[in-house]
Amino acid sequence: MANSDFILIPIRYADLDPQWHANNARILGFIEQARLEYLLRLGLWDGKDFHALGLIVADVHMTYRAQIHLGQTVRVRAQVSRMGNKSLRFDYLLEDAETGELFASADTVMVTYDYRLHQSVPIWDEWRQKIAAYEGIPLREQ
Repeated sequence: MANSDFILIPIRYADLDPQWHANNARILGFIEQARLEYLLRLGLWDGKDFHALGLIVADVHMTYRAQIHLGQTVRVRAQVSRMGNKSLRFDYLLEDAETGELFASADTVMVTYDYRLHQSVPIWDEWRQKIAAYEGIPLREQ
């Protein structure tokens, strides 16, 4: 991934399923949290007005590599790898914070969305510029 920003998530008892590893639904929540932190870090959302969030999930893919257990800490990285006209592709890595072991990788297609109008909209120019600068993505190669 191009940037080194990540979030840390300690695995709690509530994250476990009956097989005593992190439940897949919780892992989707981990990437959601990483995506939220990304938006906040870049100033794309203020974290207060849900209607200004500007993104809705269109597609999710997750590949699980290793079980995550109670007491481990997961390091989650989020990166925008592609910008279309109305969508962003986020890529994620979930690793053991101590060893770097890969637990899972994922990607989501997020559509830029106006929650007041209930419709998709083109990526805002400010977003496009901030993401391109942060990720090192040329604006013209979208």
